[in-house]
Amino acid sequence: MNENSKIIANGILRALGILLGIALVLFFLYKIQSVIVYIAIAAVISLVGRPIVLFLRRKLKFNNTVAVVVTMLLFIGLFGGLIGMFIPLITDQGKNLALLDFDQLERNLDNLYQQIVTYFEFNNIDVEQSIKDSNILSKLDFSLIPNFFNSLVSGLGSFSIGLFSVLFISFFFLKDSKLFEEGIMIFVPEGNETRSRNSWIKIKDLLSRYFVGLIFQILILFVIYTIVLLIFGIDNAVVIAFLCALLNLVPYVGPLVSGFLMLILSMSSNLGESFSDVILPKTTFVMIGFIIAQLVDNFFSQPFIFSKSVKSHPLEIFLIIVIAGILFGIVGMIVAVPAYTAIKVVLKEFLSGHKIVNKLTKGL
Repeated sequence: MNENSKIIANGILRALGILLGIALVLFFLYKIQSVIVYIAIAAVISLVGRPIVLFLRRKLKFNNTVAVVVTMLLFIGLFGGLIGMFIPLITDQGKNLALLDFDQLERNLDNLYQQIVTYFEFNNIDVEQSIKDSNILSKLDFSLIPNFFNSLVSGLGSFSIGLFSVLFISFFFLKDSKLFEEGIMIFVPEGNETRSRNSWIKIKDLLSRYFVGLIFQILILFVIYTIVLLIFGIDNAVVIAFLCALLNLVPYVGPLVSGFLMLILSMSSNLGESFSDVILPKTTFVMIGFIIAQLVDNFFSQPFIFSKSVKSHPLEIFLIIVIAGILFGIVGMIVAVPAYTAIKVVLKEFLSGHKIVNKLTKGL
């Protein structure tokens, strides 16, 4: 009896020790979550940069270090170009907001509201009653706008640290391509190293194609949005197009947010003009262009990316993204495709004898 008590006590202590260890590991990961994010972003950058490095090494006969440096300079130049595009806009807007007459802004918005109501009433559509109770204009706090820019400036310090960390880690991930792989191999049980390495090579290849495909997807949307906005004379067309294209990285939710953003910015670009003669026609044509861009993306870009990069059917991807969104929210939707691709590769390598696995991983 005493022996059984000792065994039970030891089992309880061991279980408590394991739970305590797991709790400490989770607490540690929570504390270094920013570092984990830096590593994840650097891993994505290294996957995107990998084809460039291979091209420079194999086609142009560059030394590995020189190829990595050139690739990193391309990324820095691209990022610098984006900053150069946004900083003047933010600076100008900050100066304008510092001198902005918020009472005049409210009067302009109220005037736009009255024009919209008058237009729809003229066409026998009563929309005023449906939004009158919300009293939305009186609830708008325009002082939040300069406060937002103050918070933006205060966050530049931590952003700079994060940017340097990501670039530093990315450089060594690209230079020592096995560095990340060896870090993962530490946690692989003995006897599974070969299959794990094969899985990692396949995952790296597929995800490189996927992220490069996403860049082309964003570029296609960016070009279409820019053309549409420039044709109809919308202010800051390039910046708006880039923001809306970038939001498309968030599956299904991103296009809705970018559509709303483009609608608001298109209307505000002509604030003070006649609603029926200027604002409504321009906004309508801009939104038609937005819908055309989304059709191109949904029926051409996305199916091509999914079929050629991650070897998955669009319907399969749709279900995975929806499930991940329900379970983990927006973050789950963003990482759903890369995570699902990695899981499929691992399943094929370790459980290739199962019928379901063979069906899911067909073509990999």
